[in-house]
Amino acid sequence: MAGGKKKYGAAKVAPYCYIAPITLILVTFVIGSVAGSIILGFTKYNIMTEPVFQGLKNYSKLMSDSKFIKALKNTLELMVLIVPLQTIFSVAISVFLAANRKRLLGRLANSVIFIPVICAPAVAGVVWRELLNGKIAVVERSFGLFGIDPSMLLGSAKTALITVGMVAIWKWMGYYVVIYTSGLLSIPDTYYEAAKVDGAGRLRCFLSITLPLLKPTIILGVFLSMTTSLQCFDLIFNLTGGGPNNASTTLVVYAYSKCFSAGTAGYAMAISNVLFLVILAVALLQRDLMKREASEI
Repeated sequence: MAGGKKKYGAAKVAPYCYIAPITLILVTFVIGSVAGSIILGFTKYNIMTEPVFQGLKNYSKLMSDSKFIKALKNTLELMVLIVPLQTIFSVAISVFLAANRKRLLGRLANSVIFIPVICAPAVAGVVWRELLNGKIAVVERSFGLFGIDPSMLLGSAKTALITVGMVAIWKWMGYYVVIYTSGLLSIPDTYYEAAKVDGAGRLRCFLSITLPLLKPTIILGVFLSMTTSLQCFDLIFNLTGGGPNNASTTLVVYAYSKCFSAGTAGYAMAISNVLFLVILAVALLQRDLMKREASEI
Protein backbone atom coordinates (compact mmCIF):
# COMPACT_ATOMS: atom_id res chain seq x y z
CA MET A 1 0.00 0.00 0.00
CA ALA A 2 2.82 2.35 0.98
CA GLY A 3 4.69 1.38 -2.17
CA GLY A 4 1.64 2.22 -4.26
CA LYS A 5 1.37 5.67 -2.70
CA LYS A 6 5.05 6.34 -3.39
CA LYS A 7 4.63 5.37 -7.04
CA TYR A 8 1.54 7.58 -7.33
CA GLY A 9 3.40 10.50 -5.71
CA ALA A 10 6.39 10.04 -8.02
CA ALA A 11 4.07 9.92 -11.05
CA LYS A 12 2.56 13.28 -10.03
CA VAL A 13 5.94 14.92 -9.46
CA ALA A 14 7.66 13.49 -12.59
CA PRO A 15 6.03 15.87 -15.16
CA TYR A 16 7.18 18.90 -13.15
CA CYS A 17 10.70 17.51 -13.01
CA TYR A 18 10.69 17.22 -16.83
CA ILE A 19 9.76 20.86 -17.35
CA ALA A 20 11.91 22.20 -14.49
CA PRO A 21 15.12 22.69 -16.57
CA ILE A 22 13.47 24.69 -19.38
CA THR A 23 11.41 26.64 -16.81
CA LEU A 24 14.61 27.58 -14.97
CA ILE A 25 16.23 28.68 -18.25
CA LEU A 26 13.19 30.77 -19.22
CA VAL A 27 12.96 32.45 -15.82
CA THR A 28 16.69 33.19 -15.71
CA PHE A 29 17.41 34.29 -19.26
CA VAL A 30 14.04 35.56 -20.55
CA ILE A 31 11.97 36.85 -17.65
CA GLY A 32 15.10 37.87 -15.75
CA SER A 33 16.46 39.75 -18.78
CA VAL A 34 13.17 41.60 -19.34
CA ALA A 35 12.96 42.57 -15.67
CA GLY A 36 16.60 43.72 -15.69
CA SER A 37 16.04 45.78 -18.84
CA ILE A 38 12.98 47.49 -17.34
CA ILE A 39 14.86 48.37 -14.15
CA LEU A 40 18.03 49.58 -15.91
CA GLY A 41 15.92 51.73 -18.25
CA PHE A 42 15.42 54.09 -15.31
CA THR A 43 19.14 54.39 -14.56
CA LYS A 44 22.32 55.98 -15.81
CA TYR A 45 24.46 52.95 -16.59
CA ASN A 46 27.45 52.22 -18.82
CA ILE A 47 28.14 48.55 -17.95
CA MET A 48 31.49 49.40 -16.30
CA THR A 49 30.04 51.31 -13.32
CA GLU A 50 27.18 50.87 -10.88
CA PRO A 51 23.78 51.97 -12.22
CA VAL A 52 22.47 55.26 -10.81
CA PHE A 53 18.70 55.75 -10.62
CA GLN A 54 17.51 58.83 -12.52
CA GLY A 55 13.78 58.27 -12.94
CA LEU A 56 12.21 59.01 -16.32
CA LYS A 57 15.16 61.00 -17.67
CA ASN A 58 16.04 58.36 -20.32
CA TYR A 59 12.45 58.27 -21.57
CA SER A 60 12.08 62.04 -21.67
CA LYS A 61 15.33 62.18 -23.65
CA LEU A 62 13.86 59.74 -26.20
CA MET A 63 11.15 62.22 -27.12
CA SER A 64 13.73 64.77 -28.29
CA ASP A 65 16.19 62.29 -29.80
CA SER A 66 15.95 62.66 -33.59
CA LYS A 67 17.96 59.45 -34.15
CA PHE A 68 15.54 57.48 -31.97
CA ILE A 69 12.54 58.89 -33.86
CA LYS A 70 14.27 58.02 -37.14
CA ALA A 71 14.99 54.48 -35.88
CA LEU A 72 11.37 54.04 -34.76
CA LYS A 73 10.15 55.24 -38.15
CA ASN A 74 12.55 52.87 -39.96
CA THR A 75 11.41 49.96 -37.77
CA LEU A 76 7.75 50.53 -38.59
CA GLU A 77 8.47 51.14 -42.30
CA LEU A 78 10.45 47.91 -42.47
CA MET A 79 7.54 46.03 -40.89
CA VAL A 80 5.03 47.59 -43.30
CA LEU A 81 7.29 46.64 -46.22
CA ILE A 82 8.03 43.06 -45.15
CA VAL A 83 4.72 41.77 -43.78
CA PRO A 84 2.37 42.27 -46.78
CA LEU A 85 4.89 41.14 -49.42
CA GLN A 86 6.03 38.16 -47.36
CA THR A 87 2.43 37.07 -46.75
CA ILE A 88 1.38 37.40 -50.41
CA PHE A 89 4.47 35.66 -51.81
CA SER A 90 4.39 32.91 -49.16
CA VAL A 91 0.70 32.12 -49.73
CA ALA A 92 1.17 32.11 -53.52
CA ILE A 93 4.18 29.77 -53.32
CA SER A 94 2.38 27.57 -50.78
CA VAL A 95 -0.60 27.17 -53.12
CA PHE A 96 1.78 26.17 -55.93
CA LEU A 97 3.65 23.68 -53.71
CA ALA A 98 0.45 22.15 -52.34
CA ALA A 99 -0.96 21.72 -55.85
CA ASN A 100 2.27 20.14 -57.12
CA ARG A 101 3.40 18.28 -54.01
CA LYS A 102 3.36 14.91 -55.77
CA ARG A 103 5.41 16.12 -58.75
CA LEU A 104 9.19 16.31 -58.93
CA LEU A 105 9.12 20.09 -59.42
CA GLY A 106 6.98 20.56 -56.32
CA ARG A 107 9.19 18.34 -54.15
CA LEU A 108 12.35 20.07 -55.42
CA ALA A 109 10.92 23.57 -54.87
CA ASN A 110 9.75 22.56 -51.40
CA SER A 111 13.35 21.73 -50.45
CA VAL A 112 15.04 24.67 -52.17
CA ILE A 113 12.71 27.32 -50.72
CA PHE A 114 13.76 26.38 -47.16
CA ILE A 115 17.53 26.66 -47.71
CA PRO A 116 17.77 30.40 -46.82
CA VAL A 117 15.95 29.73 -43.52
CA ILE A 118 18.66 27.38 -42.25
CA CYS A 119 21.34 29.91 -43.18
CA ALA A 120 22.35 32.13 -40.24
CA PRO A 121 21.08 35.73 -40.62
CA ALA A 122 24.60 37.09 -40.11
CA VAL A 123 25.94 34.87 -42.89
CA ALA A 124 23.05 35.82 -45.19
CA GLY A 125 23.79 39.50 -44.54
CA VAL A 126 27.48 39.12 -45.39
CA VAL A 127 26.72 37.11 -48.55
CA TRP A 128 24.22 39.67 -49.86
CA ARG A 129 26.54 42.55 -48.97
CA GLU A 130 29.28 40.98 -51.07
CA LEU A 131 26.86 40.25 -53.92
CA LEU A 132 25.64 43.84 -53.98
CA ASN A 133 28.97 45.63 -53.54
CA GLY A 134 29.45 45.91 -57.31
CA LYS A 135 32.56 43.72 -57.49
CA ILE A 136 30.92 40.65 -59.05
CA ALA A 137 30.59 41.12 -62.81
CA VAL A 138 27.67 38.71 -63.32
CA VAL A 139 25.58 40.39 -60.63
CA GLU A 140 26.46 43.86 -61.92
CA ARG A 141 25.49 42.95 -65.48
CA SER A 142 22.23 41.30 -64.35
CA PHE A 143 21.14 44.41 -62.47
CA GLY A 144 22.45 46.56 -65.31
CA LEU A 145 19.83 45.06 -67.64
CA PHE A 146 17.24 46.92 -65.55
CA GLY A 147 19.34 50.07 -65.26
CA ILE A 148 20.21 49.40 -61.59
CA ASP A 149 23.62 49.90 -60.03
CA PRO A 150 23.81 47.12 -57.38
CA SER A 151 26.41 48.99 -55.32
CA MET A 152 23.91 51.81 -54.77
CA LEU A 153 21.17 49.57 -53.43
CA LEU A 154 22.88 49.49 -50.04
CA GLY A 155 24.87 52.68 -50.55
CA SER A 156 21.92 55.00 -51.11
CA ALA A 157 19.72 56.27 -48.28
CA LYS A 158 16.68 55.96 -50.57
CA THR A 159 17.07 52.26 -51.30
CA ALA A 160 18.99 50.82 -48.32
CA LEU A 161 15.94 50.04 -46.15
CA ILE A 162 13.99 48.62 -49.12
CA THR A 163 16.94 46.37 -50.00
CA VAL A 164 17.18 45.17 -46.40
CA GLY A 165 13.46 44.38 -46.51
CA MET A 166 13.79 42.38 -49.73
CA VAL A 167 16.70 40.35 -48.31
CA ALA A 168 14.70 39.71 -45.11
CA ILE A 169 11.74 38.47 -47.19
CA TRP A 170 14.07 36.14 -49.11
CA LYS A 171 15.63 34.92 -45.86
CA TRP A 172 12.41 33.96 -44.05
CA MET A 173 10.15 33.10 -47.00
CA GLY A 174 10.64 29.34 -46.60
CA TYR A 175 9.59 29.44 -42.94
CA TYR A 176 6.22 30.97 -43.74
CA VAL A 177 5.77 28.76 -46.80
CA VAL A 178 5.98 25.73 -44.50
CA ILE A 179 3.35 27.25 -42.17
CA TYR A 180 0.94 28.10 -44.99
CA THR A 181 1.51 24.79 -46.80
CA SER A 182 0.62 22.86 -43.64
CA GLY A 183 -2.54 24.98 -43.37
CA LEU A 184 -3.45 24.27 -47.00
CA LEU A 185 -2.92 20.53 -46.62
CA SER A 186 -5.27 20.49 -43.63
CA ILE A 187 -8.18 21.65 -45.83
CA PRO A 188 -10.26 18.58 -46.82
CA ASP A 189 -10.29 17.78 -50.56
CA THR A 190 -14.04 17.16 -50.37
CA TYR A 191 -14.68 20.91 -50.31
CA TYR A 192 -12.88 21.38 -53.62
CA GLU A 193 -14.57 18.32 -55.16
CA ALA A 194 -18.01 19.65 -54.20
CA ALA A 195 -17.14 23.09 -55.60
CA LYS A 196 -16.01 21.57 -58.91
CA VAL A 197 -19.28 19.67 -59.17
CA ASP A 198 -21.07 23.02 -58.80
CA GLY A 199 -18.93 24.44 -61.63
CA ALA A 200 -16.51 26.56 -59.57
CA GLY A 201 -13.18 27.35 -61.21
CA ARG A 202 -9.74 27.56 -59.59
CA LEU A 203 -10.04 31.26 -58.75
CA ARG A 204 -13.48 30.80 -57.18
CA CYS A 205 -12.23 27.81 -55.16
CA PHE A 206 -9.26 29.87 -53.94
CA LEU A 207 -11.39 32.88 -52.95
CA SER A 208 -14.33 30.97 -51.46
CA ILE A 209 -12.63 27.94 -49.91
CA THR A 210 -8.87 28.31 -49.56
CA LEU A 211 -8.63 31.86 -48.21
CA PRO A 212 -11.48 31.60 -45.64
CA LEU A 213 -10.20 28.28 -44.27
CA LEU A 214 -6.60 29.51 -44.31
CA LYS A 215 -7.50 32.70 -42.41
CA PRO A 216 -6.37 31.49 -38.92
CA THR A 217 -3.04 30.37 -40.37
CA ILE A 218 -2.62 33.68 -42.21
CA ILE A 219 -3.31 35.61 -38.99
CA LEU A 220 -0.65 33.56 -37.21
CA GLY A 221 1.83 34.05 -40.07
CA VAL A 222 1.21 37.81 -40.27
CA PHE A 223 1.86 38.36 -36.58
CA LEU A 224 4.93 36.11 -36.58
CA SER A 225 6.21 38.14 -39.53
CA MET A 226 5.49 41.39 -37.67
CA THR A 227 7.42 40.38 -34.55
CA THR A 228 10.31 39.00 -36.61
CA SER A 229 10.63 42.19 -38.67
CA LEU A 230 10.51 44.35 -35.53
CA GLN A 231 13.41 42.38 -34.03
CA CYS A 232 15.53 42.19 -37.19
CA PHE A 233 19.17 42.85 -36.23
CA ASP A 234 21.76 40.40 -37.61
CA LEU A 235 20.73 40.97 -41.21
CA ILE A 236 20.79 44.78 -40.95
CA PHE A 237 24.00 44.89 -38.95
CA ASN A 238 25.89 42.81 -41.51
CA LEU A 239 24.27 44.37 -44.59
CA THR A 240 24.47 48.08 -43.83
CA GLY A 241 25.41 48.52 -40.19
CA GLY A 242 22.45 50.89 -39.98
CA GLY A 243 23.71 53.22 -42.69
CA PRO A 244 24.00 55.12 -44.84
CA ASN A 245 23.26 58.14 -42.64
CA ASN A 246 21.04 56.01 -40.33
CA ALA A 247 18.74 55.22 -43.27
CA SER A 248 18.45 51.56 -42.19
CA THR A 249 18.92 51.99 -38.44
CA THR A 250 16.10 50.28 -36.54
CA LEU A 251 15.38 50.33 -32.81
CA VAL A 252 17.40 47.15 -32.24
CA VAL A 253 20.43 48.48 -34.14
CA TYR A 254 20.18 51.86 -32.40
CA ALA A 255 19.93 50.23 -28.95
CA TYR A 256 22.99 48.10 -29.76
CA SER A 257 25.03 51.12 -30.85
CA LYS A 258 24.03 53.09 -27.75
CA CYS A 259 24.94 50.21 -25.45
CA PHE A 260 28.23 49.02 -26.93
CA SER A 261 29.50 51.98 -28.96
CA ALA A 262 28.30 55.01 -27.01
CA GLY A 263 28.54 53.29 -23.62
CA THR A 264 25.06 54.40 -22.50
CA ALA A 265 23.54 51.06 -21.53
CA GLY A 266 20.77 52.60 -19.43
CA TYR A 267 19.58 54.66 -22.39
CA ALA A 268 19.84 51.57 -24.63
CA MET A 269 17.62 49.67 -22.17
CA ALA A 270 15.01 52.44 -22.44
CA ILE A 271 15.05 52.07 -26.24
CA SER A 272 14.70 48.29 -25.88
CA ASN A 273 11.77 48.75 -23.51
CA VAL A 274 9.95 50.87 -26.11
CA LEU A 275 10.47 48.07 -28.64
CA PHE A 276 9.26 45.56 -26.05
CA LEU A 277 6.03 47.54 -25.64
CA VAL A 278 5.50 47.62 -29.42
CA ILE A 279 6.00 43.84 -29.69
CA LEU A 280 3.75 43.28 -26.64
CA ALA A 281 1.00 45.33 -28.30
CA VAL A 282 1.35 43.22 -31.46
CA ALA A 283 1.19 40.00 -29.40
CA LEU A 284 -1.95 41.13 -27.55
CA LEU A 285 -3.59 42.12 -30.82
CA GLN A 286 -2.75 38.70 -32.27
CA ARG A 287 -4.26 36.94 -29.25
CA ASP A 288 -7.44 38.98 -29.55
CA LEU A 289 -7.81 38.24 -33.28
CA MET A 290 -7.11 34.53 -32.79
CA LYS A 291 -9.76 34.36 -30.06
CA ARG A 292 -12.30 36.06 -32.32
CA GLU A 293 -11.46 33.69 -35.14
CA ALA A 294 -11.79 30.67 -32.85
CA SER A 295 -15.19 31.87 -31.59
CA GLU A 296 -16.41 32.34 -35.18
CA ILE A 297 -15.37 28.79 -36.06
